[in-house]
Amino acid sequence: MSTTETLAAPSRIVAFPGDGVGGEVMTAALGVLDAVAEKFGRRFQVEDRQIGGAAIDAYGTPLRREDLEAARAADAVLLGAVGGPKWDDPHASMRPEQGLLRIRKGLGLFANLRPVAVSPALSAASPIKAEIVAGTDMLVVRELTGGIYFGRPSRQWRDRRGRAAVDTLRYREHEIARVTRLAFELAQGRRNKVTSVDKANVLSSSRLWRTMVSEIGCEYPTVELEHVLVDAMAMHLVRQPTRFDVVLTENMFGDILTDEASVLGGSIGLLPSASLGAPHANGRRPGLYEPIHGSAPDIAGLGRANPVGMILSVALALRYSLWLDREAMAVEQAVVDTLAAGMRTADLIGVGGPVSTEVIGDAIVRRILS
Repeated sequence: MSTTETLAAPSRIVAFPGDGVGGEVMTAALGVLDAVAEKFGRRFQVEDRQIGGAAIDAYGTPLRREDLEAARAADAVLLGAVGGPKWDDPHASMRPEQGLLRIRKGLGLFANLRPVAVSPALSAASPIKAEIVAGTDMLVVRELTGGIYFGRPSRQWRDRRGRAAVDTLRYREHEIARVTRLAFELAQGRRNKVTSVDKANVLSSSRLWRTMVSEIGCEYPTVELEHVLVDAMAMHLVRQPTRFDVVLTENMFGDILTDEASVLGGSIGLLPSASLGAPHANGRRPGLYEPIHGSAPDIAGLGRANPVGMILSVALALRYSLWLDREAMAVEQAVVDTLAAGMRTADLIGVGGPVSTEVIGDAIVRRILS
């Protein structure tokens, strides 16, 4: 546990470094949090906990009940990454990813926010032409607790005709309604446009999704709404990314599209995320903040991981769970300035560098404190 002492009341943060490069990017992120505390006179009480493969090794379970309870009591939760080949046995009764699903469910997190913005300094790193990606600034709002990942039945079996499997895509209207309202509220603070992604020409679940989004959209007359089929959206993301503001989508579509969108800025290591639940009585939302990249076991321990996605996830935690928007903007500006100065981790080596995880993290800290 580490505590930065100031006169302000402490914000309680639980940090789950997780597996692979998770610990390395978390160290950089907590250094940024300490810099914010020093610069702005804040106090953060950070408690380290285990999740995923690290928790399986230490405790025999991917997430202990007491660690989930600590997360519930916290003001914000930070997570590095989970998983790796060590725990990849498909027949294992416990897998690292179960810890992630448990904490999302246990915290009531129903919406995943993934900002996708292209830094001017990194336009050359994108595999897409610079003139196409320049100015991209979208926020993907992904429903997190419904859809095919959670539908039942979900199983495999064998019969006289061979092997078979089934997964169930189910949505209920309250699941669609709450994430839709959040998307429209966020759009009101941005450019007043929502693009809802579905497959309404084929799927009954998508037809319910489109109906609900259209009905709720009438409650927000200042926000423009458009519906786009998911296959068309996959094309538009790489052809016209600047046309989008808030992109609203169900669980699986959002998972896939945001990985595609990550290439716009040059690397998946740059993208943060915020998983949010319903507001508490005081108006604050429980939140889990993590980069969208995986545990990258092939580079773990080598100092090659890009910590920017984790650091920007700290900025989202400051904004959405701690209500510290000025501090969040300071972190985001420090990242922009550091990249503009030419610092690049190995994933961005095509446009300079590389520097280590620690070096770029320290550079961001210096800019916050300057």
